[in-house]
Amino acid sequence: MRPPPLPRRRVGTDIARWRAYMTQTHRLVEVPGGRIHVAEQGSGPLVLLVHGFPESWYSWRHQLPALAAAGFRAAAIDVRGYGRSSAPARVEDYRMLAHVADNAAVVRALGERSAVVVGHDWGSSIAANSALLRPDLFRAVGLMSVPYAPRGPHRPTDGFATVGGDEEFYVSYFQAQGRAEAEIEPDVRGWLAGFYQALSAEGQGAYFVPSGGRLRDRFVKDALPSWLTEADMDVYAGEFERTGLTGALNRYRNVDRDWEDLAAWDGAPITQPALFVGGTLDASTTWMAGAIEAFPRTMPGLSGAHLLDGCGHWAQQERPDEVNALLIDWLRSVTAGA
Repeated sequence: MRPPPLPRRRVGTDIARWRAYMTQTHRLVEVPGGRIHVAEQGSGPLVLLVHGFPESWYSWRHQLPALAAAGFRAAAIDVRGYGRSSAPARVEDYRMLAHVADNAAVVRALGERSAVVVGHDWGSSIAANSALLRPDLFRAVGLMSVPYAPRGPHRPTDGFATVGGDEEFYVSYFQAQGRAEAEIEPDVRGWLAGFYQALSAEGQGAYFVPSGGRLRDRFVKDALPSWLTEADMDVYAGEFERTGLTGALNRYRNVDRDWEDLAAWDGAPITQPALFVGGTLDASTTWMAGAIEAFPRTMPGLSGAHLLDGCGHWAQQERPDEVNALLIDWLRSVTAGA
């Protein structure tokens, strides 16, 4: 499968990056729920890279060549509902158990018996649960931005409803089918750019919806963070303009279903070797500071929890060199002898 085309202006301005991109292979692999698109580079121990909201395999563009050069087989997927992967129609088909099954099927489809799984944002939660539910396949887990927190006693949407006072927490705002889509899809590119900027180190956050308003009311208009180029935005916007945002938003619409599905793992720790990388300016690490403090109990195999000073939510894109160095050192330690 040929890689999807990148904007022509990238070729003239970044030859080295274009050449690295062209050494990737792109394929669709069969999974129980349809097909998953995989962008792959390098050979060696398999590292499965799982993106978050609202992103794609392209979020790992800085990691794929670096991991390949370090002797790893790096495989970045489009999570179901995104990009060139299948997008089931039913909301319940985006439950956590389905994502874990996709990851397991991708490892098998790539001809491997095990993998290290690394995720960012929602991909961090998917990676954590993949390690929790399938320790036979996922021998180590790396989490970025969103720390692991075991299933708790309370239904998630009940808790979200109490956050924000007179304003609505964004996860609650995303629950109703079609509501967020109506805000986003008339101007996909503008909405994505605003969201990326808001959650980066350069932004002011966008977590609460004013009464009667929209989430984009919190965005800085016509802003693009310094770590993201217009050509990068061409890739992201092009994918979501083609697919829409429903598949991506359906992940949020399964938080209560996940809570029910994972009852047998209530409070369960992840015991495999683990790594956490986040940013000091990311609300995910400040609001969930208690989860990070609990890592000795919830992830006893953790080798390091790294908070990058001055980094926002998009760690592997905002600070690729630092993230790559941390990832490669850790991967070498957990795959020695593989």
